[in-house]
Amino acid sequence: MGGSRTVDVPPAATVCVIGAGLSGLATARALSARGIDFVCLEKAPDVGGIWRQPGAGERGPGYRSLHLNTAKQLTGYSDFPMPAELPLYPGHADVAAYLRAFAEWAGLLPRVETRTEVLSVRQDGRCDDGAGGWTVTSRDARGEVTQRRFAHVVVASGHNTVAAPPNPLPPGSESFTGTVLHSLDFHDGADFAGQRVVVVGMGASGVDIASDLSRHAERTVLSVRRGLHVVPKQLFGMSVDLIADAPWWQDMSFTEQRNFVEQALLVARGKLSDYGLPEPDHPILSSSVTISDEILSRIRHGGVIPRPAIDSLDGDRVTFTDGSVERADAIVHCTGFRMDFPFLPTGCPAGERQEVVELYGRVVAPDRPGLYFVGLIRPVGSITRLVEAQARWVAGIAGGDVTLPPADVMREEIDGYLKGIEARYGRTEGAASIQVDVGPYLGELRELQDT
Repeated sequence: MGGSRTVDVPPAATVCVIGAGLSGLATARALSARGIDFVCLEKAPDVGGIWRQPGAGERGPGYRSLHLNTAKQLTGYSDFPMPAELPLYPGHADVAAYLRAFAEWAGLLPRVETRTEVLSVRQDGRCDDGAGGWTVTSRDARGEVTQRRFAHVVVASGHNTVAAPPNPLPPGSESFTGTVLHSLDFHDGADFAGQRVVVVGMGASGVDIASDLSRHAERTVLSVRRGLHVVPKQLFGMSVDLIADAPWWQDMSFTEQRNFVEQALLVARGKLSDYGLPEPDHPILSSSVTISDEILSRIRHGGVIPRPAIDSLDGDRVTFTDGSVERADAIVHCTGFRMDFPFLPTGCPAGERQEVVELYGRVVAPDRPGLYFVGLIRPVGSITRLVEAQARWVAGIAGGDVTLPPADVMREEIDGYLKGIEARYGRTEGAASIQVDVGPYLGELRELQDT
């Protein structure tokens, strides 16, 4: 084991970026372009975040069948497009290679410390430039613990890292004789060849994993508690995120957009109840949607069998709420993730497993000067342009070109945003509190960068 040392970093000129995935690299690029000194800390052996993990065999949330759900034109960085030879929706290996190529092209790798885990981020007030000060404690691959002081800290480590299993678990769960895992630990459907598998959940990972398993498992059952809107990747021959980026779409009112999508989905796939799935209990665009070209086809071809929620377990028997019974060798819980940043101090936005994220412009912690979050959003569409805009804003703040308003003004903006979320989604907790629409949010970020 190594020892502990303290490295003094000139705080007025230095930023610590936590995470070297898509958001962290966008932040590093924005800081580098402005000539702002920074260091990027990444606990994995290489850059790329979830996109490199399936190939690297590390714990999720990636899996080998993972592909983009957004078009490559909108998912690549603005000044480094994805290669023309890649398909419209590249797989994880291609995206991982692209992210590393971007880091090399932008000259970021010398500033990225891989195999370095952030243990704590603490506000210390030792900066005298008014921006606040932060001490970041990290541990490298040798076990050496290092403390460094920074003026600014950017959390860009993602929010899909801690599994959220069903709570409560179905009665009899302790008696189940098969394998139980979360999507976080799922890698490849081939690992379950010849087995009977129940997949729980109909979000993005649930439908991807069920479709993958259906080509290997003896029987694949998809257990769905609540209906979600299933949207194909393409409508009218166009990627849905390219449609959402079109000027004619942006000119529509929200009601017109909702009506358009509802009619298009009826034409493209009909009713979900025709597939044995529950109809959603909410209008389209008032909750997260599930993007998939495959799951409905796999159901229609008999590869995936839809069932309602699990009622109870007994040995290898899985009983569902409609009284049907399946025998299962494995259950894969695709029940999502919870936001968790254990290195942050108590009371920080998104820290201590808080369910409501309160950030000015979805980036700035109003009561924690110098603390920012990049990528802690859930857009309807590609996230890349949004994190690039967030990163440019943070770089402007760190470089002294952008002045933030007083904390009370920032809190007023946050309250207005959360009221809008509640009006649209009926709640503010969890993923709803980080939901954004691409076009309007880009406009907000442009205005914030000009302040």
